[in-house]
Amino acid sequence: MSYEEPGSPDRYAGIAPGTRLVIVRHGEAVSNAEDTLGGHDTCKGLTEHGRQQVAALADRLKRTGELDGAAALYSSILRRAVETAEILAPALGGLEIRSTCSLCERHVGEADGMTWAEFEETYGREVPGVDDDRVVVPGAESWRGFLDRADAALVEVMRSHPEQLVVVAGHGGLVGASVIRFLGIPGNGAAFRGFADNSSMTEWWFTGRRFWFVRYNDAAHLDKEAWGAGHGLRLPPPSWVGYETEDTEA
Repeated sequence: MSYEEPGSPDRYAGIAPGTRLVIVRHGEAVSNAEDTLGGHDTCKGLTEHGRQQVAALADRLKRTGELDGAAALYSSILRRAVETAEILAPALGGLEIRSTCSLCERHVGEADGMTWAEFEETYGREVPGVDDDRVVVPGAESWRGFLDRADAALVEVMRSHPEQLVVVAGHGGLVGASVIRFLGIPGNGAAFRGFADNSSMTEWWFTGRRFWFVRYNDAAHLDKEAWGAGHGLRLPPPSWVGYETEDTEA
């Protein structure tokens, strides 16, 4: 699928009005806990804490029925997303899981399995708006390439289920890509800063002309108030959240 620039009248042609999309970020992954890049070769799935996070979401969905009637459940092929979908499936009517690489986190190529410290020491830090088309790591995706692929995958999922609710067990990058592309944030999202909690829900509703941003980072099921004192499952954001490089003049 070719990507149409924001503002193109054909960009989201074929998505039926009333189609809903809910992206669930996977629970805490082993790669999150170990601060590594968990790609196709080294993803070790969810931690026990991560499984508890997704189970809390599944319990919430059973209790509230807020995603009742979901027509399809998708996931990426990465183990942490597949395990998330497996925990959620019973709360969604036992839907079959449809796994596809098009919904994966950004492909990391030869950096697969590196710690983030090793990555930065080897490849440096990308500069938003400057390195968007550069393939920083051999075998990886550029930032723009990832956004294009993620956007196309989400659009295809919605086109395949007109006027229905679709749930995707995915990744933080997929959530961010949806915000950048569906809202048409310029500069490949250089001005956007966001962080989706593990097992959080981000929801979109297509009106026929544009996307209605229903909710972002809905993770109320992780809070202590929802589970009693001492049972909060929300983790603090990683150290890189809020990190900003100083602007430099050319």
